[in-house]
Amino acid sequence: MRTVHPVARLLAIAIATALAFGLPASEAKAQVTISGVGYVQYGFALAKDTLTADSSIQHVNNFDITRAYINVNGRLPGGIVTRVTADIFAPSVTGASNIPGSRVFRLKYAYVAWTPDSSHLTYKIGQMHTPFIDWEEAMWDYRMQGTVAMDRNGYMSSSDFGLGVDGKWNTDQLNFQAGIYNGENYNGGLSDQRKDFMARASYRLTNTNDMTRVGGLRLTAYAQLGMPGSGGQRRRFIGMVSYRTADLTLAAEFAATKDSITGGNTTVSGGAVGPLTARSGQVISAFGVYHVPATRVSFIGRVDLVDPNTASATASDKQTRVIAGVSYQLTPNVRLMADYDGISYQSGFAPGTASLPNANTSYAAYAARQQLYFHTQFTF
Repeated sequence: MRTVHPVARLLAIAIATALAFGLPASEAKAQVTISGVGYVQYGFALAKDTLTADSSIQHVNNFDITRAYINVNGRLPGGIVTRVTADIFAPSVTGASNIPGSRVFRLKYAYVAWTPDSSHLTYKIGQMHTPFIDWEEAMWDYRMQGTVAMDRNGYMSSSDFGLGVDGKWNTDQLNFQAGIYNGENYNGGLSDQRKDFMARASYRLTNTNDMTRVGGLRLTAYAQLGMPGSGGQRRRFIGMVSYRTADLTLAAEFAATKDSITGGNTTVSGGAVGPLTARSGQVISAFGVYHVPATRVSFIGRVDLVDPNTASATASDKQTRVIAGVSYQLTPNVRLMADYDGISYQSGFAPGTASLPNANTSYAAYAARQQLYFHTQFTF
């Protein structure tokens, strides 16, 4: 039996889905573009970790492709645009589908958007960007290093299924995005009747030579109100102040979170499994990027402070991540970066085996992790 190459099959699926979103063959003015981005990295652990005996948990000296995206964008008359994005990644679970060296395909974005003539608003439906993560990643601009703090720590995702609206006025002096989403993220299952409301608004107080949607001195606020599929509540509130020019980015954010469920079990502090009545947390993240003028060199730095349970004085679950690096724009389509990524945990932190990929492994060795990375980002 003849087999189809995975890449060819992936492209066929992406193009077919884009056509299904409304790219009629008779529409001569319709434009379709295909682009992509990939993240390649080499990681090396500075300190030996006893967990390295289990290769499914940590690779201390390894080359990897962390992500690859293929985008199919359509632009049609009448202010209609479509987008389909394939997300290719290495599976993190073991099983029959996790063939060594294989990659898994899933849909990241698949939506249609409409901007009426002379309107400040754009309406979207489908699997689309959530209001905050995509916006902050545009500010941070180094997704190649890893996701931003709220995404990396599992509080939010960059994509979900829903219906929303974007708006902007006066060359992005004010921009916002709001929508109703399933709330279980694009990499989770479809939700029940419960939905999440998400909204972000950003206002530019002072102009700089960066007039993009994230440029200037800005105040940004985000709110998410919803319920998980098991019932209960899911709350996210974020405030951010940022300053961005063509050569300098400075930003700081504070997030307050609250999670609870009314049925089922979940892992709570200390690794115990039981009903989660309520848990409040907070995330503080600050980052900066400096581009050396008249060069291709930039320096980056970031600090994330995460406390998943602020209400418990004995939880001992606080963690601190420090990122520092230097990047070089080799060509307009290739960016290189070397960086240090270190994470440390509060003294005595041992969440238990339920938090580990391998339930038979102790978490005590994760008291500190320090790694050096060499990243490559390429686009086409």
